[in-house]
Amino acid sequence: MPRHIACLTFDFDTWSGFAARGLTTPTAVSRGEFGLVGAGRLLDLMAKHGIRTSWFVPGVVIDSYEKECLRVVEAGHEIGHHGYSHVAPAALSPAQEEDELVRGRACIKRISGRYPRGYRSPSWDLSPVTIDLLLKHGFDYESSMMGHDHEPYWARKGDKVSADKPIVHGETTKLVEMPISWSLDDHPHFEFYRTKDFLMPGLANAEAVLGNWVDDFLYMTQTTDWGVLTYTCHPYVIGRGHRMMMLERLILRLQELGAVFLTMEEAVDEFRTRS
Repeated sequence: MPRHIACLTFDFDTWSGFAARGLTTPTAVSRGEFGLVGAGRLLDLMAKHGIRTSWFVPGVVIDSYEKECLRVVEAGHEIGHHGYSHVAPAALSPAQEEDELVRGRACIKRISGRYPRGYRSPSWDLSPVTIDLLLKHGFDYESSMMGHDHEPYWARKGDKVSADKPIVHGETTKLVEMPISWSLDDHPHFEFYRTKDFLMPGLANAEAVLGNWVDDFLYMTQTTDWGVLTYTCHPYVIGRGHRMMMLERLILRLQELGAVFLTMEEAVDEFRTRS
């Protein structure tokens, strides 16, 4: 019997992503702190529809806003690892990356009572040692790569890639990859973002984005009997009024299409039973 899963996931960054890029002025901080408002709205919306979701939270956010993070746990949602800071692993030394991994795990255990099973890299940029570190520290899945749109797969490590030679594939591991996509992420669609180096215009019409997000799910139902589509949102982005309305319309439309809403760890367990 066909079964099509939707995972709603939220990267609860507050201001950590701005700080990782050197943006620590009061306006940047307040922009991130709107995520506290957005998180409350999202928890209310998920409770209204009886949906459990997965939240990826940097350790520095847990240390800064423990009460708000505890509310996510108490509502029954999964907490995944999202670094300690929001600095991308590819910008860290192996020792620094492992330190961030350990510190973030400790924060999550403190508020949830258990270590996280899943990891999502800040900025979706893994280092050459990330997979090894995740396996070393007992993670079951990670969600930062883009090798498929609606099929989980086994993560590889140790690929050798250069511009002028064929790729040499590395070892396939037992770490489940839950693939993501920038097209299914709210940030590039909606968030106006400017630094001295680049401009991301954002501010897209929410209805147009909704059409894309629904059609990606519809395509999955038409092309496979089983699949998982992962949506990535940020409370300080999706939490704005017109986008919250768009998100609720997405939920209602996916329900009409027969979507099964699961947390990431639930979807991973289902994938493992099928593999």
